[in-house]
This record gives sequence, C-alpha cells and structure tokens, in this order.
Amino acid sequence: MNLAEWADSQNIHPQTAYRWFRQGRLPVPARRVGGLILVGSLSGAGPQPDGTTAVYARVSSADQKADLDAQVARVTAWATSNGYSVNQVVTEVGSALNGRRRKFLGLLRDPTVTTIIVEHRDRFARFGAEYVAGALDAGNRRMVIVDDGEVDDDLVRDMTELMTSLCARLYGRRSAAHRAAKAVEVATSGGGHDG
Repeated sequence: MNLAEWADSQNIHPQTAYRWFRQGRLPVPARRVGGLILVGSLSGAGPQPDGTTAVYARVSSADQKADLDAQVARVTAWATSNGYSVNQVVTEVGSALNGRRRKFLGLLRDPTVTTIIVEHRDRFARFGAEYVAGALDAGNRRMVIVDDGEVDDDLVRDMTELMTSLCARLYGRRSAAHRAAKAVEVATSGGGHDG
C-alpha cells in the first residue's frame, strides 16, 4: 500500500508519516517507487524468474499525465500483493499505435528485465500484444497483465489518432483532424444514417 493509505490505517497524519520516512524512522519497511512511497514487504516470494521486474504505465496523451501515478500505484500494489518484487517503474506518454515509445522499446531490449507488469493489455500495444508476449516468452521473459479488460476511452483516442493519420495521407494534414473527428463521431454514434 502507499504511504498515505498506511498512515490513514494507523491513524497517523500523512505528513508525519512522510517526515518519518524521510528521517528513516518509519516503523515498517518502505521505499520510493517512481513518484510513490510504498509501505510493507516489497520482496515477496512470488513465481517470477531471476532478473528485474518492471512496472510499465502509459497514457495516450499529455492531458492524462495525472493518471500515470494512479496507474503506477494500482499496478505496484497489485504486484507486491501477488508476490512480485518491483525493481523498476517506467512511465510514458505516447500512443499504443506507434513504434516510437522509447521507454517501452528500452524495456523490450533489456534482457535483464524478465517480467514486465502492465495494468491493461493496451498499455503495451493496442494491436499485436500477443506477439510481444510470445517474443518475451521465447526469451524466458514474460508480460503480466493485471486486468485484461479494454479501456474504452483510450480505444476511442487511439481510433482518432489512427483515423487522423490515414486522413492526413489521403487528404493532407490541414483537413485530417477535422475529417478524422467526423469519422470517429459517425463510428461511435452508430452510423449516422436514418435509413
């Protein structure tokens, strides 16, 4: 659990708990993981291969940056409660539809990272996540998905990005965003024709 949750459960003010953490006086094990302070045993005996376990959190656009910390907190809490020892937290802002996510590619290229934990399959890749998982498996590495459901908001955002890219190729960059927005509106409203 994170430090604020622990403080609340102990009837301690969160600022007092944070001060104790900074001074090394917190009465329970704790460590900083990304922008969070996690409390409790962080090195469980879960079924994981030797090597580094990384939590990967991603959002599609800069206006969702606030969700990164919440995503990291959820995934890290799940990982530690399921016996994983989290060694690294990687966060990134970028679409799941392109191959230019530098941090994501860095995790895939690093052979010492043996387990990558994500909240949803689409945090990894919108399409072809099973190929990524297969490639990791072939190298005795693995992808662990906390919640295998779809996130509709991100799917619409990625669909808009894909449509904008296709419209830009067909009609030019100037009208691409407008045409893509119209296409997504028609697709999400059920077709737009009365019959």
